[in-house]
Amino acid sequence: MTVLSLREYPDPILHQKAEKVEEINDALRQFLDDMLETMYVDKGVGLAAPQVGVLKRMIVIDAEQEEDEDGHHKKGKPMFLINPEIVYKSEETIFFCEGCLSVPKQSADVERFQKIKVRYQDKTGTEHEIEAEDYLAVVLQHEIDHLDGILYIDHLSRLKRGLLLKRLQKMRAEKEKEKQKNPQ
Repeated sequence: MTVLSLREYPDPILHQKAEKVEEINDALRQFLDDMLETMYVDKGVGLAAPQVGVLKRMIVIDAEQEEDEDGHHKKGKPMFLINPEIVYKSEETIFFCEGCLSVPKQSADVERFQKIKVRYQDKTGTEHEIEAEDYLAVVLQHEIDHLDGILYIDHLSRLKRGLLLKRLQKMRAEKEKEKQKNPQ
């Protein structure tokens, strides 16, 4: 499997809407496997195709993975969702502290629907529906947002988003300074 390169904010592809997948073939299935491997390597819970530079409506998630004693992630229950769409949203909402591989080492509380139902195709093209609540519902909403060009930081107030992005910029500047001190 191949570990793919992650796109990070403010990469413009992250704010573009992904296109529907028209054909499910072996190349697409391999790409989904590569996405999953990338997600595990980067210690994520979900990954959307735009985060690796592909504007197609595909996500991978594993909300049930665990960490072993060495800090390595062990697979839980990986899911591959092609052309996912939310077909039901509860009136009840919850706040959840979210992070994102495309906005590294940052997090913020985001309001999401507590329960949702998602219709999608699997790697064989078979259509399914999944009902999710709480954590799984949050993960699904976060990743489906990516397919519509929405990042979790877009749900924040302008003030909170500004503070978060300032921290991100400071972290990147420190990282660059460190890199210049110790070139390898």
